[in-house]
Amino acid sequence: MAYDNQNIFAKILRGEIPCDKVYEDDYALAFNDINPARPVHILVIPKGPYVSMDDFSAKGTTEELAGFLKALGHVAREAGVTDTGYRIIGNNGAHGHQEVPHLHLHILGGASAGPMVKRVEKL
Repeated sequence: MAYDNQNIFAKILRGEIPCDKVYEDDYALAFNDINPARPVHILVIPKGPYVSMDDFSAKGTTEELAGFLKALGHVAREAGVTDTGYRIIGNNGAHGHQEVPHLHLHILGGASAGPMVKRVEKL
């Protein structure tokens, strides 16, 4: 999947589309999901043009990688989900059901997330 600079998150980063921002620094932007799956559902995106975690880990600078990881922790703490628990989900590619070609991680909390994934029989 190639990076598309017209994807919705690129437009949010450029200020062309508004978001319900909860955090921003030099490396990341975090905002509430418009269709939340849990009481706390925050998207955290890096500011650089990265499609996926493998793209980011291969091309991102050490500062970008560390800044993004620190932003994830900060957002979870500020959202108040660290004591009760939360899930971080990142979808990658077609099998991961990635819908936007910009790396984004979901922080889900405020209610049980249930089992990790539905198990399938081995092929």
